[in-house]
Amino acid sequence: MTRIFTVIALLALLFMVATAGLGLSLDLHHHLNDSAVKHWASVHRLAGVGAAIFVILAHSIAVTYFVGTSRWCKEVSDTYRLDPRYVQRSTQLKRKMFPWAVLGMLAVVGIVALGGAADPATLRENTLAWVNIHLGAALGGLAFIAFAFVREWQCISANHALIDEIVARVNELRRRADERG
Repeated sequence: MTRIFTVIALLALLFMVATAGLGLSLDLHHHLNDSAVKHWASVHRLAGVGAAIFVILAHSIAVTYFVGTSRWCKEVSDTYRLDPRYVQRSTQLKRKMFPWAVLGMLAVVGIVALGGAADPATLRENTLAWVNIHLGAALGGLAFIAFAFVREWQCISANHALIDEIVARVNELRRRADERG
């Protein structure tokens, strides 16, 4: 699971960096004709939507992983009458990870919303006033989301080690039961 999460989280961050680069390059394209600027603005918007989807996908994978593994830890602990601290540790890791996932998702939604506010294609007045706010939110959001991914990865890694510990304990109990016949 750590590999899957890592790859998707890195793709999400790469997508966000590329989108930020496209957005920053829009200033460089003002010397081009109007249709070329519109083209690059459309590419930026589409890349932003794609990046947001990848960010939400990565966070959703982390949440889904903990929902499933927490339940698994409880069921295995109950079945084999294991120390309840296994379930407590799993629950603590889930509770530690969950706020990072939710805040990461909210951050990307905020970035997209501010991008919409800054988009002159909406034909709303005063979109230029939102450009620097969107830029600041995008750069700050990128850093925050990267940090959130690191925290989630740490929790996933710790939970994976916990699962390995539970499996080892169950294997030990089964081996003892087999020896007793």
